[in-house]
Amino acid sequence: MAKASMTRRWAAGLLARMLMLLSLSFAALAQPALAQSILRDAETEALFHDMSRPLIEAAGLRPENVQVVLVGDKSINAFVAGGQIVYIHSGLISAADNANEVQGVIAHELGHITGGHVIRFNEGAKAATGIMLLSLLLGAAAMAAGAGEAGAGIMAAGQQAAMGKFLAFTRAQESSADAAGASFLNKAGISGKGSLSFFKKLQNQEFRYAIPQEDSYGRTHPLGGERMAALENVYTTAPSWTKPSDAALEERFQRVKAKLAGFVSEPKQTLARYPERDKSVPARYARAYAWHKSAYPEKALSEAESLLRDRPRDPYFLELKGQILLESGKPREALHSLRDSVAAAPDQPLIAALFGHALISTDDKENLEEAKKVLRGAIGRDNSNPFAWYQLGIVYNREGDDARAALATAERYNLEGRPQLALPNAEFAMRGIPTGTPDWIRAQDIAMVSRSAVEKEKKRR
Repeated sequence: MAKASMTRRWAAGLLARMLMLLSLSFAALAQPALAQSILRDAETEALFHDMSRPLIEAAGLRPENVQVVLVGDKSINAFVAGGQIVYIHSGLISAADNANEVQGVIAHELGHITGGHVIRFNEGAKAATGIMLLSLLLGAAAMAAGAGEAGAGIMAAGQQAAMGKFLAFTRAQESSADAAGASFLNKAGISGKGSLSFFKKLQNQEFRYAIPQEDSYGRTHPLGGERMAALENVYTTAPSWTKPSDAALEERFQRVKAKLAGFVSEPKQTLARYPERDKSVPARYARAYAWHKSAYPEKALSEAESLLRDRPRDPYFLELKGQILLESGKPREALHSLRDSVAAAPDQPLIAALFGHALISTDDKENLEEAKKVLRGAIGRDNSNPFAWYQLGIVYNREGDDARAALATAERYNLEGRPQLALPNAEFAMRGIPTGTPDWIRAQDIAMVSRSAVEKEKKRR
């Protein structure tokens, strides 16, 4: 009797673990990026746009509808999470040797998008859940009949079968995305060498962590060796196999890779990787960020100015110099470089937002009108930047326009996913903005969305 009771408790625990596992899988799929830090940089986003555009077009998608987003995470990973957004970890950029390798990753992720794999995730989970529930019912029936050990065995076998079914489903999706990505690269006339070399890196990781190489059973992805074997002939027989990479794109990638290293890595690591004897553009770029991060503004400024001596009109070198000056407490001195940066790259709203911030930071009322114009222009190009809305709110507040300052604040909190703060600001804005105007309607929209989110949160509690 005691043994049967223990078996039933074990079965109940098994059911709870399986249901929790599936629920966590859905949660991870629905919101994989929320717990991670999105890194925004004008130069990086421009590079991603240009290196992905031919692949997006080859996939039959519209470039203006697809985003490639950088996530601050040291792991070597990329993923899609619904919609047409490809998320790339900073660790993947650090691990990649060249732009072609990253293009191979992007092509693979586009394969997930065109295959509707995020949407079809439910199919795999449903099939696995069906097997699991059936085994639980059969196991429970056996246990009710007094065959406790047999019932437990049925449940355990069902758990294993369900998980095997689900993993086979995800491996099939990965293989499908590999094939689709290869077709996009070939159609775009981009060599698959980078794709294969990156799979080799993944295989080396498998060796490093002593992952058995016999087969990929029990894994969400096929093994690196299996993936290379499946794609090698597809790539090597394509006309683009021997096509050299775009030299200008490669130069930009090495700059961005070094810049990222300077921004996310510990300064000591960056300076060891890019020692001062290295006078290349990427090395000086990385050191400028490392010195700035270490609170050595003079050294950071020296590196930035050396870059500008080589390329005086480079918008991103100008942005760097302006950023160093601004964040070192010299906003007035930063204006010249940032104004030139905006002029050299008028289509980059992130730089414009930084320039607007510098204008405000001078504490000169004469600069407020220009700051408002610059920030409104930045938001007109990219209204999903909380920092730009925050700065615009400061301008409105200093002008005495409290209602629009509240609207800008509501926009900021809405983007940051903080409805409890967005709601009161939107309601305040509605009371001070003429009814029916575009700003009033926008405040009303934010209030409605925020109120609904707040009420849902209350119900969950």
